[in-house]
Amino acid sequence: MSQPPGEPEQPPSPYEPPTYGQPHEPPAYGQPHEPPAYGQPYGHPEQPPWGQQPPYAPQPPYGQYGPPGPGPRPGGGPNVLAILSLVFAFVFAPVGIVLGHLAKRQIRQTGEEGNQLATWGLVLSYVFTALGLLFCCGWIGLSIWANSDNGGYR
Repeated sequence: MSQPPGEPEQPPSPYEPPTYGQPHEPPAYGQPHEPPAYGQPYGHPEQPPWGQQPPYAPQPPYGQYGPPGPGPRPGGGPNVLAILSLVFAFVFAPVGIVLGHLAKRQIRQTGEEGNQLATWGLVLSYVFTALGLLFCCGWIGLSIWANSDNGGYR
């Protein structure tokens, strides 16, 4: 399908297959897939054939432990006092305040995770402590007002 010189190239017809490389070679995507011969495994040759398990690792002798697992992560995970600060914010808020400040100091010194937990523990502990104090002061004021003499009228 060569064009004579000087004539513009025309795009191939949509009914004709494109001619890339060898003109009589069928495209690679159209070749049928043939499964491997009977008894040959699918996949990579280093994989065991179907129905066979890979060998197990040798077991340690009775009474001994296996190899140690991975060590602690760098940073050591979240600070325990930060978690307790958040928990005690809902249980007994003044203890949450103390634990939150202790957790912040430990996190600065050791570089552990949990700074946001300690901050939320502190914020919630201060809010719940303030609400508790406001409630107690209001209750005391209400009880004093209710027991007042009202100017001596009975």
